[in-house]
Amino acid sequence: MADSVMYHEGNRQLQDQFDSRRISDRLEEKLMRKEFTADDKQYIESLPYFFLATADAEGRPDCSFKGGAPGFVRITGPSELAFPDYDGNGMFKSLGNIVVNADVGLLFIAMHDKPKRLRVNGSARVSDNDPLLAETVGAQLIVRVTARAIFPNCPRYIPTMGAIEPSIYVPQAGQDAPEPAWKGFADFKDCIHPRQPTFKG
Repeated sequence: MADSVMYHEGNRQLQDQFDSRRISDRLEEKLMRKEFTADDKQYIESLPYFFLATADAEGRPDCSFKGGAPGFVRITGPSELAFPDYDGNGMFKSLGNIVVNADVGLLFIAMHDKPKRLRVNGSARVSDNDPLLAETVGAQLIVRVTARAIFPNCPRYIPTMGAIEPSIYVPQAGQDAPEPAWKGFADFKDCIHPRQPTFKG
C-alpha cells in the first residue's frame, strides 16, 4: 500500500520486523474510512466520555478524558464531529494544543458486556462563536474535528466495567453544576477564574 493514511516509516519498520505489514495493509484497506457510518454515529453519540490526544507545537503529547451526557459528542457532517468544552481547571492543555497544532486523536471506548472501541484521527479547530454554543448547555467553547481516518479497533484487553451513576458535574438544562471541591482549597481559591456565561437550556 504505497499511499497509506495510517502508517509512517516508524510503523513500517516494526511491521516488517514482526512480519505484520500484510495484515496491517489489509486492516487499513478493509476497515479504515474517512466518513462516519450510521453505526459510528449511533455508537459515538451513545457514549458519556472519550479520550482526546493532542500535541503542542513541538510535538509534546498530552492525553485528556472528556466527559458529558450521552450525545455531548455529535456527528455534524459526513467526516465531522463536534464536542463542547465545559468549565474546567483553566489550563486549556488540550484546546491550547489544538490552537497551535490541529492534529488530534480521539478514542471512543465502551467498557461493558459488549466492549468496543473506535479511533478517529483528524484535524481540529476551536471556536468561541460556533452556532452550537447557543444550544449546548454549559459549553464555553466548541471543538470541531474533521476526520482523516476512522477505524474500529480490536476490543481485546478491554475490561468489563459498569457505570454506577453519571457525574454530578455534567451540565444539565436549567441547573447550575456544582463547583469541584479543589476550587475551594486554600492553595487555589484566590486565583480561580470566573465561570463564563453559557447556555442554560
